[in-house]
Amino acid sequence: MLDLKRIQENPEELEQMLSHRNYQAGDLSGLKELIKKVKLLKADADKIRAERNSASKEIGALIGQGKKDEAEKRKSEVKDLGDKIAELEKQCETEETALADIVLGLPNFFEPEVPIGKDESANKLVRESGKKPEFDFKPLTHFEIGENLGILDFERGVKLAGSRFYTYRGLAAKLERALLNFMLDLHTTEFGYTETWVPILVNDACMTTTGQYPKFKGEYYRLDRDELSLIPTSEVPLINLYRDEIIEEKDLPIAVTASTSCFRREAGAAGKDTRGLIRVHQFQKVELIQIVHPDKSREIHEQMVTHAEEVLKRLKLPYRIVLLSSGDMGATAAKTYDLEVWMPGMGRYLEISSVSNCLDFQARRGMIRFKEGGAKGKPRLAHTLNGSGVAAGRAMSAIMENYQKKDGTFEIPDVLKPYIK
Repeated sequence: MLDLKRIQENPEELEQMLSHRNYQAGDLSGLKELIKKVKLLKADADKIRAERNSASKEIGALIGQGKKDEAEKRKSEVKDLGDKIAELEKQCETEETALADIVLGLPNFFEPEVPIGKDESANKLVRESGKKPEFDFKPLTHFEIGENLGILDFERGVKLAGSRFYTYRGLAAKLERALLNFMLDLHTTEFGYTETWVPILVNDACMTTTGQYPKFKGEYYRLDRDELSLIPTSEVPLINLYRDEIIEEKDLPIAVTASTSCFRREAGAAGKDTRGLIRVHQFQKVELIQIVHPDKSREIHEQMVTHAEEVLKRLKLPYRIVLLSSGDMGATAAKTYDLEVWMPGMGRYLEISSVSNCLDFQARRGMIRFKEGGAKGKPRLAHTLNGSGVAAGRAMSAIMENYQKKDGTFEIPDVLKPYIK
């Protein structure tokens, strides 16, 4: 959620940001009118407050002069002024609530170094790593390899749950389990994350804190009867572990990770990557979350990119890192790096991890604070960061395509062999 004071003081900055994000916010005139109305109400309240203060001083002087009748008259006037102030404050609270409701649907401001652009064409290449494999045959896609080997079964997935669902069997099931265990071990033993188990059903407050609700409610699976939603990523429950809490500064940064199933409607992906494991309704992912001191978030953001990057390095998969443009970022992010793995069968790079710094955007929505300067310090909003560490199905797809052999099989990366019995 944006800082109301910031957008009240500079609505033009908001308008420019929305334009650069290619964000369809509709007519902003209503928002501008609300901002103007709140300003006027506050100004009127401040003016009357000054009158009341002046009158209160005058009453003291009148009493000192023995002019009791005049003092009583002024007291009555002061009471009326107090009633006016209370009424203006009530009106202001109502308008600010309406303003907050609108602001809940607005995206985050982005960092100055984010490239301006409408879509992924404006993304900036940061670096590439690894050597793309060369084949003396035409490389197959992961779904061709998987179906030929009988380890990916899309037809039965459709029979069980509909389009964009799938089943694994044999080696594919073992390989994804191996990937999840390898990634959890890496992030917990080498990078200091605490493994956490969380529910895959969460309440609406959780989805609001992390920015899925109310703006994007139609994109997720919700059980209306129970007012619970299936998580799109374990970022949602992990961040919300600290919702409405004040954390001790000494406990920062908090770094947690979880392996969960994730659920997305992919409503806006009609006709895109309809085959394979790329755009599916359910997938497994290891998520990385950090809640940090605001002074440290930008530094930790860069570190978290290397944590996700290390997964791809140890799997010996060729990849690149791009800085997303203003129009390609998620709504909650102030800055996002995407890690894209090379898919020789598909002939293109594919996003396998996004690592984002949300600054205080989520923390403000969820009131995640810390006491700066110790137990007696003043509460301050923390910063939240999230990243995929990484998406298991896409990692398995990349292994199948990059490690494929002419006979239609594929090799297992050395780092995963201890996990496959």
